[in-house]
Amino acid sequence: MGEINDAAIVNALRRQMTLTAARQVVAASNLANVNTPGYKAKEVQSFGETLDQQLAGAGKLVTTSLRHLGGAPASDANVTESAGLQERRDGNNVQLDHELLAMTRASGDFAAAQTALAAKFRLVRYALTESR
Repeated sequence: MGEINDAAIVNALRRQMTLTAARQVVAASNLANVNTPGYKAKEVQSFGETLDQQLAGAGKLVTTSLRHLGGAPASDANVTESAGLQERRDGNNVQLDHELLAMTRASGDFAAAQTALAAKFRLVRYALTESR
């Protein structure tokens, strides 16, 4: 297990904020396409979910050049088509209540991470001003 330090905490909060912002963008895109025939709703899959799929054999990362680096996907988030949503007759499967709930959850998660990050910076500022 990795060491828990200030840099690791700030990095984890950064990843959380990036992921929740991506979830809001995808939900907003789904809402913008609520009346587009044939549009399939999308969702953001976290890095952990994507990695679990890769390790389970759902796909394999392949390098096509000796200069490519192997390993995990470059992004913290992976956008995939939403599964299990019922389609309307026009082929669209965007559900308004589902997308609004996703946006609300993402907003709450972002605010929580932002609050934690602000508290971390306040501690650093306090340590700097009190050491004088």
